Amino acid sequence: MATPATPATARTAGPLDGLCLERSGPPGPADSVIAEHLRLLGAETDGNSGGRLALTGGDIGGFSARTTWGEAATDEATVQAATGIMAVHGRRDGGPRGLAVDYATTATGVLAVQGLLAGLLARARGGRVAQVEVSAERAGLLAVSQYLAASGAEEGEAAELAPGGPPFTSADGVVFELETLDPGVWASFWRALDAAEESIRRGWRPFQFRYATACAPIPQTLHEATRASSWERIRYAAEVSGADVCPLRSLAERAAEYDGAAPWSLAPHDAAYTPGRATDGPPLAGFTVLEAGRRIQAPLAAHLLCQLGAEVIRIEPPGGDPLRGMPPACSGVSARWLALNRGKKAVEVDIKSAADRERLREMAADADVFLHNWAPGKAAQLGLNHEHLAAANPALVYAYTSGWADRLPSAPMGTDFMVQARTGVGEAVRPADEPPAPSLMTLLDVLGGLLGAEAVLAGLLLRERTGRGVRVDSSLLGAADVLTAPHRARAAQGLDPRRPAGFRRPLRTADGWIALADHCAPLCDVRELFTGEALERLRERGVSAVPVVTDLAALLSSGPIVRDAYGAPAVPDPWSFA
Repeated sequence: MATPATPATARTAGPLDGLCLERSGPPGPADSVIAEHLRLLGAETDGNSGGRLALTGGDIGGFSARTTWGEAATDEATVQAATGIMAVHGRRDGGPRGLAVDYATTATGVLAVQGLLAGLLARARGGRVAQVEVSAERAGLLAVSQYLAASGAEEGEAAELAPGGPPFTSADGVVFELETLDPGVWASFWRALDAAEESIRRGWRPFQFRYATACAPIPQTLHEATRASSWERIRYAAEVSGADVCPLRSLAERAAEYDGAAPWSLAPHDAAYTPGRATDGPPLAGFTVLEAGRRIQAPLAAHLLCQLGAEVIRIEPPGGDPLRGMPPACSGVSARWLALNRGKKAVEVDIKSAADRERLREMAADADVFLHNWAPGKAAQLGLNHEHLAAANPALVYAYTSGWADRLPSAPMGTDFMVQARTGVGEAVRPADEPPAPSLMTLLDVLGGLLGAEAVLAGLLLRERTGRGVRVDSSLLGAADVLTAPHRARAAQGLDPRRPAGFRRPLRTADGWIALADHCAPLCDVRELFTGEALERLRERGVSAVPVVTDLAALLSSGPIVRDAYGAPAVPDPWSFA
């Protein structure tokens, strides 16, 4: 039964208030990311450095975390090479390319914070877990899990895997991203630029599927159409067609407007609940999550909560989620859909129906979390926003994963590539000798999903410690700011925010590619050497290097990848609890 919050609990502002972060031992991946997120959640730090992190003090302290690189890799560059990140990011360019941002490291840090929060939550309910370990290698596999799943499916991709894709360039030199989810809008935009009908028709499918394939070999005549048009004309074409266009912003521009906000927000409300007790099993055993998600961000957040032991009930439209049929398939179910949704239960709800909306409110009355990523304003329009569902369940953690979190005025559509363009990610992911361009790997959707799960766990822990329901908000904008933080800081100081020419660029061998560790320089030409010979020669000279995975299917026969009940590849849980 709900009980009023006491004055003592009402004063708690963060889920980690009263806890202290202590660090010891050799440094590990993502130490700075972990420490910053724990600080934002209320923990005090001891000022030391080290790769073993422990939260002590308060009523639930005494839980530790450790991060490692993994078995084959030794740093960010080699993790990207070994897990397929370089292969996926490089599809647009026709060969593997390293991300100039520390993507796997950032993901590792967020996953480690998730593990800490989940462990503390279990301890608060009487659980016995004491530590969690996360490897950057497993974080990298999670980041490419959808692409891995597709590589092991029974059929081919729905769209061609070939070089090419946005951004586009206007006649007056404006580099921009284009976004629409509607084929009619796509056609209207290009017709306004006098593009050929055949090119418009052939361009839609690769453009539409670029979220799945990480490339978009659209006809070059479409690029020629924008290069023949002024930016003013392109903006007019977008306005009359309903498409969104966004010029690529620089990191310096993002630094100038940066508001310093945390990547998520937690807002407790006055109603309260009585904390439960732990059950045997993983940290979130006994919790129920309702997920009304689409695409990647919210479904991935719920997938992580499911991996941590929660019962996740997915809200799908009548007839089921149409993305279940998105090719390629395993046993008749989309491999990509399985990568994000395996293990969840599904309930069909017609949110356009008043009766079904009331049924959803009744379901929320018995849930711990309601998570969605609907378009801005849609939840309020449906009577399913925080106020409506909290009336049915004062103890609810209501989680919204959005594009912009209402932090940027006049922002374009809040999709991965538009947020990359608007926030300077396109500049951060490429070294100084490459023109800025957002990655066609869904960097922010994945990292946004990780941050969404982190926010939900923080909300659950805050609820557990205060007895109050919580609204949590996270966004792709927050993901972009976390990913580019070191680059943005340099830009704010007037320094060059980009990595040097050739940074993390793999080296061609006679039969493949190798990637050097970030601190190493190539001491010999390896183009005429086979990969094994090149690695041996470099190691003799003290240079750390690994082969670059270029065919994701190669990962399926080695390492920790398993097959689910549908025969689809499944990456392992990123955390190990003890």
